[in-house]
Amino acid sequence: MRVEQSGRVVQQIGVDDGTGWLSAPTPALVAEADGSVRALNDAARSLFPTAAVGGSLAAGFPSWLAHAHTEFTVRSGPAAQPVQGPVERRSFEAHPVGRDRGAVMWWLVEDTDVRVAREALGVERERTALLARMSSALSTSLHPERCMEVTARLAADHLADAAVVIAPGRQDEYPVAHCVRDGAVAHARLAFDPYDVPGLGEALQGFPPVPSHWLDPSSAPTWLLPADFGEVASIVVTPLPGHGVPAGALVLLRGPGRQSFTEHEETFARLFAARAGAAISAARMFAQQGAITDVLVRDLLPPTLRQLGGVEYAGRYRASVDTERIGGDFYDVHPVPGGEDEALAVLGDVCGKGLEAAVLTGKVRTTLQALLPLAADHQRVLRLLNNALLSTHDSRFVTLVLASVRRVGAHVRLRLTSGGHLPPLVVRATGEVHEVATSGTLVGVLPEITSTTAEVVLAPGETCLLYTDGITEALGGPMGDEMFGEERLRAALADCAGMPADAIVEHVHMLASQWVGSGEHDDIAVLAVTAPRGRHLTAVDGHGRGRYTA
Repeated sequence: MRVEQSGRVVQQIGVDDGTGWLSAPTPALVAEADGSVRALNDAARSLFPTAAVGGSLAAGFPSWLAHAHTEFTVRSGPAAQPVQGPVERRSFEAHPVGRDRGAVMWWLVEDTDVRVAREALGVERERTALLARMSSALSTSLHPERCMEVTARLAADHLADAAVVIAPGRQDEYPVAHCVRDGAVAHARLAFDPYDVPGLGEALQGFPPVPSHWLDPSSAPTWLLPADFGEVASIVVTPLPGHGVPAGALVLLRGPGRQSFTEHEETFARLFAARAGAAISAARMFAQQGAITDVLVRDLLPPTLRQLGGVEYAGRYRASVDTERIGGDFYDVHPVPGGEDEALAVLGDVCGKGLEAAVLTGKVRTTLQALLPLAADHQRVLRLLNNALLSTHDSRFVTLVLASVRRVGAHVRLRLTSGGHLPPLVVRATGEVHEVATSGTLVGVLPEITSTTAEVVLAPGETCLLYTDGITEALGGPMGDEMFGEERLRAALADCAGMPADAIVEHVHMLASQWVGSGEHDDIAVLAVTAPRGRHLTAVDGHGRGRYTA
């Protein structure tokens, strides 16, 4: 008889038990119901040198086997399950088979390799599950400091007694996150030489880690240790790989009484570091891109307007998509160099919407600002701007209105020139609304452009409104498919007679937004130029430009 298992069967030889029943390859041992040994084969004698025929199972065999024999004889069941147990550093599986007169045959199968493989598989499964949980935790934030904090806490709780995460620094100062197991994360910016810690300087540059047995824990500087951590018995330094550039370094610490880091633990730490580094790097890239975007958007957004040269200015802007902040509509008000309190107001509309239109908007605004010394000659400004747009590879064009504004006594004089844009509207103190007679061709389409200039004088309380077609072409209403139109705009302005500039643009913008509701719309921009209802206050001693009351 032979027991076939996934392990190795203990070698068997013939055993004469006095009955002649066992004459073929035999079980490792045969024991009576009372626990006395009836027969042993040579392999069993070699494995259990203190065992002897006639002796007791409890005396010569492991306790787990003696206990299993007792259980089997008490149950007297033919379908008993095998039992497992250690013999020195090896592992065996014992299979009982009952026979007549209460004796039990025990077949021993060594399953050391199988058990080791199963345990290793279990460990790998646990580590895989742990990595999955760690990856999930790391992916919940796109804030670099928060990612460092999560990395330090996970590493301290699952890989070591304490963990330190070090990010690349500037001017010899490094962001550092310390954490002890089950403790809070402490952030700091520290100035140190990373090469004071063997392997740390290389890790921060993305080089492979130094094996832990090469590192002397006693050489760890005090800044590396979390507060009140105590003595360091084992240390691991591993890089945090990033997207193209290193994301930093991870330092794992264990105190006395703990097993030193094994090769498998160091490998697992590197796997964790790869995931943590990717998360930190992604968060850092997101933060950098966000900062760059904020700087660029800040320059592309319309400016905050104020009273200039005794004239009120106010504007409102809304991008075509509410989730965006910039688009193709714009307005600006610039003091004219040497213009004696004259200003150049501009409102325009770049073809298209979104980021691409905003980029061209930025170019147009920058070009106009560079042309301010020529602001008195509107036709020349438009011609130079047209040439600048034609020289680019962008096929987009722009429409705009230029308005030279100057206060003369209590009145405000405007010279307005349209470059293919909607003509401005003037709101008189009586509530009358009329269109300014200026027109022109699109800018950035034809080699030559034409335009006409009109002059307007505003009495105190009167306003000139510049606007884009995002107002008049806004679709909405009861069915959501009707344009706001110029008539509604004129009616809204008639109700604003005598109001300050800021109140007028707010009213127009509010009406257009209510008309659109939650529907889609183009970029919307309005700019109001108002002659204030105030008096000029002469400067002290008659010198200076003075100011105007509101």
